[in-house]
Amino acid sequence: MSKIRTRFAPSPTGRMHVGNLRTALYTYLIAKHEGGDFILRIEDTDQERFYEEALDIIYRTLEATGLHHDEGPDKDKGYGPYIQSERVKSGLYMDYAKQLIEKGEAYYCFCDQERLNSLKQVVGDKEISVYDKHCLHLSKEEVEEKLASGIPYVIRANVPNEGETRFHDEIYGDISQPNAELDDMILIKSDGYPTYNFANVIDDHLMGITHVVRGNEYLSSAPKYTRLYEAFGWEEPKYIHCPLITNEQHQKLSKRSGHSSYEDLIEQGFLSEAVVNFVALLGWSSPDNREIFSLEELVEAFDYHHISKSPAVFDMVKLRWMNGEYLKAMDFDAFYEKAEPYLKETIQKEFDLKKVASLVKTRIETFPDICEIAGFFQEVPDYDISLYNNKKNKCNPEKSLAILEDLLPLAQSQEDYSNDALYEMLKGYATEKGYKPGLVMWPVRTAVSGKQMTPGGATEIMEIIGKEETLERMRAAIEKLQA
Repeated sequence: MSKIRTRFAPSPTGRMHVGNLRTALYTYLIAKHEGGDFILRIEDTDQERFYEEALDIIYRTLEATGLHHDEGPDKDKGYGPYIQSERVKSGLYMDYAKQLIEKGEAYYCFCDQERLNSLKQVVGDKEISVYDKHCLHLSKEEVEEKLASGIPYVIRANVPNEGETRFHDEIYGDISQPNAELDDMILIKSDGYPTYNFANVIDDHLMGITHVVRGNEYLSSAPKYTRLYEAFGWEEPKYIHCPLITNEQHQKLSKRSGHSSYEDLIEQGFLSEAVVNFVALLGWSSPDNREIFSLEELVEAFDYHHISKSPAVFDMVKLRWMNGEYLKAMDFDAFYEKAEPYLKETIQKEFDLKKVASLVKTRIETFPDICEIAGFFQEVPDYDISLYNNKKNKCNPEKSLAILEDLLPLAQSQEDYSNDALYEMLKGYATEKGYKPGLVMWPVRTAVSGKQMTPGGATEIMEIIGKEETLERMRAAIEKLQA
């Protein structure tokens, strides 16, 4: 078998949608699983939607996700140029279109918009337009005369009306479509640019692409590609159509959802590695149902035959869980570097933020969670005294008041505010009173945090906020309970 060559061919029109990232990832994994080449090609033939900054987004995203291309605009390995607009300038697509004209597989079409509008018809609730091959029947002399006169034209494929076109997809199997349902698609537009379908086929052939990955929304246009390969007499690559990605409501993932692009997710505090892992599972699963993979492990495990036909649901709860698993496993220094901006935004007091980070590291799912989970370090929130009720420790507001009043002078006289020393002090008080440690810890933790759940226990919090802040919060709690 020849070396596997895959390509990711995005259009630079904005941020990288999750569906495009999945296409890039699967394309990369198919190549790397077999030791093949992963090629980046920029498809910018849609000049109306072209967006200069989107080129940088493509490069940044591939770099950040570790999907390093072997060839591309910045790495020419003899198959360039890798940007379609540059290929247009060379006359490449027009030359191939003229080859098809000579073979009778394509023809010039000079019909103006008024005539094309007259061909439109409504079928069901859709307006469709099927070209009637009017210009196919022009004589060679008529065509040359119109060309010489400078009349605008497009070049169309000459699709037979009879028979059917069959193609094979690695996921969906054999699919056929009656030729009568295939329009004489435009190959070269009136501005001289090739259409997406036409440029795609030529570039894939000339670059030796063996496997093409794309969303299953392209299944309906697949016969058009097959027709072109047959017209040229070229071997088709293997097609891998991936399932639709939907939101939790099973609707197509929209740009308005707020998490439809890679950059959206990074801005929301997700780790790049977790996003890549999650996206890999949007339509593919490992036979052993494993869910946590590094990129290297995905390369090893990925078999495209296990891609599903069923729509993949973008489950934000699962992504958050997965991101939390990555945060737990993360090197502390790397974690702190990313967590520090959120900690500084949340806590302006002179506390040891590294100690706070060590408490929250295993308790958050995304970095912005820090603002919610650690906000009490900055200021105790207003809370109801019912928070002092705890059935397990047989605690209530009355007992809490008595305990805090007893502990205040002990906390005042305590010089060592390290976690271990504070724990021994509270444990000693509990032993002296015949209390279980939990009965003492509960009101203290509530007093210094004002929260039912905290990252860390009473003494860990006291160590971070220090003696003066601890005493101030205990006094405030006593006043609240007395009131």
